[in-house]
Amino acid sequence: MSLISLILVLVVVGVILWLINTYLPMDGKIKSILNVVVVIVVILWLLQAFGVLGPISGVRIGA
Repeated sequence: MSLISLILVLVVVGVILWLINTYLPMDGKIKSILNVVVVIVVILWLLQAFGVLGPISGVRIGA
């Protein structure tokens, strides 16, 4: 994945998150949870894109 596409995806995710935070009426706690979840997912995606983290498809949650 090229650097341009990485930056483009980050900009699109940021704009979508800004639009959700600005124009959708939600409780402040729900917005903060949504922001934290999006940031964690983006960080994991970036780590996987740069090869720091292996494929996440092999990770199992639960028994």
